[in-house]
Formats: sequence, C-alpha cells, structure tokens
Amino acid sequence: MFITIDEADARPIYAQVAEEIRALIARGELAEGAQLPPVRQLAADLGVNLNTVATAYRELQAEGLLSIRHGAGATVASRTARDKSEEELRKPLRAALTGMVLAGLPRVEIMNLVQSELRALLKGAK
Repeated sequence: MFITIDEADARPIYAQVAEEIRALIARGELAEGAQLPPVRQLAADLGVNLNTVATAYRELQAEGLLSIRHGAGATVASRTARDKSEEELRKPLRAALTGMVLAGLPRVEIMNLVQSELRALLKGAK
C-alpha cells in the first residue's frame, strides 16, 4: 500500500491518510476484503503518531469503507461510501473548482484537469 504525506498540505495528516486510502479503494487497488496494515505498522512506515492513523481508520469506518475488529485489524468493507447526500459529495468538488477559478484557470483547462484526474482515479477500477 503506497501512501504519501505532503508536509506542505494544510490538511491534517489523518485527513491525508484517509484520502489516500479512499483513492486506493476507488481505484480498486484495495479490493473489498483487503487487509490494511495494522495501525502501528502504518504509523511507523509513515513516520507519524499511531493515533493519526487510528483516526483515519475510524473516519473511514464511519463512512462504511472499512471494517475494524480489535485484534483482527482493518479490512476494506466496501468500495462505496454510504449515507452521503449529493450535497455532501458536492462540497469538496465545489471547493476544488472554486480554488481553480480563483487561481485564474480558464474553464477549458479546469475541465481538462477534472477529466484527467477522473481518468487516473478510475484507471483499473472495476
């Protein structure tokens, strides 16, 4: 499992870890039933506090993406997040698009970036 942390990113590290795992699940690199590394191991691999990884895992569990059993670890429960309204799904997209507009990117370039990212995300997804 390949996860990167960006020290320059303003988001908390646990949010970055959770987002990286979401992307791995969305791309199909972590299939339903796949075992995730133990919290201590992933924390050591990333050089972060184990509570950071535990928080990311709990967030993904609350979304229905992970199943966590004490002693058995975390496994991918589903490839789809449950109980999210369309509005909740639109918020981060709207924020990203707003950032691109404020950066002065033309509409065509924004659309190209969105399409490129979607292709990369869905590449290999089942």
